[in-house]
Amino acid sequence: MKRPTKTEIRQQLNDEVEQYLQEGGEVNEVARGATGLQNGRYDERSMAFEKPKEERTPVPEVLQAIDQRRDSQRKPKRPAAAASQPRRRPRKKIIYDDFGEPLRIVWE
Repeated sequence: MKRPTKTEIRQQLNDEVEQYLQEGGEVNEVARGATGLQNGRYDERSMAFEKPKEERTPVPEVLQAIDQRRDSQRKPKRPAAAASQPRRRPRKKIIYDDFGEPLRIVWE
């Protein structure tokens, strides 16, 4: 099923509003910004940008303790000698015939 386009959705909404008005429904006009008012005033709790900047308390000890716990939970790294040589895993190699068709698979 095809998703409706924005134009189709807009047309459907306009048709539904028109049908509602023809059946006797009314649309009440509301002044701009009135829906954000509570008892005729703006909700002061929603005005996040008008509050003064709060001071933050530095907590370097807490951050250091968290980092130490994180480091202690990490797996230890491989020794330097083993780290220089990458681990070699078997790789799959496909053998093809003269026409490019696969014949068999060999692990190397």
